[in-house]
Amino acid sequence: MDNTTHSSYTEPITAQLIRFFNQFFPLNDKEQEEIIRLFSKRAIRRKGYLLQEGDICRHYFFIVSGCFKMFAVDPAGKEHNLQFSVENDWISDLQSFYEQKPSRLYIEALEPSVVLQIQHDDLLYLFINYHKFDRNFRIITEQKYMDFQNRILQNISSTAEERYVSFVKQYPGLFNRVPNTQIASYLGITPEFLSKIRKKIVADHEL
Repeated sequence: MDNTTHSSYTEPITAQLIRFFNQFFPLNDKEQEEIIRLFSKRAIRRKGYLLQEGDICRHYFFIVSGCFKMFAVDPAGKEHNLQFSVENDWISDLQSFYEQKPSRLYIEALEPSVVLQIQHDDLLYLFINYHKFDRNFRIITEQKYMDFQNRILQNISSTAEERYVSFVKQYPGLFNRVPNTQIASYLGITPEFLSKIRKKIVADHEL
C-alpha cells in the first residue's frame, strides 16, 4: 500500500513580495499579515493597461510576472517610452499616485502579466503605522530616481551605442522579450538605427 502523501500546497503569491521586502528591512509576522491583507492580485492580458492618460493612478504595482512599459504620447501621436519593468520590480506614475491627479502617462503590459497592487490610502496607512514600509519604499523610490537621473545624463552625454549598452546592462534579457520598436523608442532612435548598432556590436565582438 502506498502511504505517500501528495501535497497540493501552493506558495501564496504574496510570498514573492515579502521576499522582496526582506532584502532590505525584513518584515515581522504582523507586517507580513498586512501585506497579505492590503495587496491584491491582478492579472493583465498582453496590451492591457494598468493606467491610461487622464486617469488617476490609484495603485502602486509590484510585478509578479510579465513585462510592462510606461510611456507618454506627444501631440503628434508618437509614443515615448520612459520605463520598462519586469518581475520583482515596481511600476507606477508616482506623481499621479501621490498627488491623486490625472496622469499624463500610460502603463501597458507587453506580455501576459500578474501584479500585486496596493491602493493609495492603504500604502499611506502602512507608512504611518509600520515605519519599516516607509524605509523600504524610500529605497524603491530612490532607486527609480537614480535610474531616471542616469538616463537623463546618458541622453545628453552618451552616444546611441553607449545608451544601448547601458540599456542591456540595466535590463538583461529584456531585448529578447521586447520588440525593437519599443527599445528604439526608449533609446530615442529609429528601429533601423538600433539594428545597425546591434550588428556593429556583434561584428566588434567577432574581431
